[in-house]
Amino acid sequence: MLKGLHHVSLKVASQEALQAAITFYRDLLGFPLLRTWGQGEKQMAMLDLGNTILELSANGVSSAQPGPFAHIAFRTDDVDGDVARVTGAGFSLIMAPTDVKLGEDHPARVAFCRGPAGEELEFFCEL
Repeated sequence: MLKGLHHVSLKVASQEALQAAITFYRDLLGFPLLRTWGQGEKQMAMLDLGNTILELSANGVSSAQPGPFAHIAFRTDDVDGDVARVTGAGFSLIMAPTDVKLGEDHPARVAFCRGPAGEELEFFCEL
């Protein structure tokens, strides 16, 4: 069962732009930095915005995925069940349920599907 929004993912142009965004959201706006992980174009960060999380990704903007918006992530206890429900309704699977690590101490189970407007939807469960 879905429990609400987990995070919104924002793409920035580079690793340097990621550091600038972290500084902006953390130091200027006062949102706590939760974690960072990865390196280079795969470097990412999460900041606590209060009622949701802002995920920053240094992979920039591509022609395949224009614009700074990457995906909407829903908090859930049942990634596999939610993916089965969405794909069962005819929506496409982008990434099957997978266990990942967001830094050393933050395991999660995630999956991605395509929504009705072509948007990417992530189903996210902290383990």
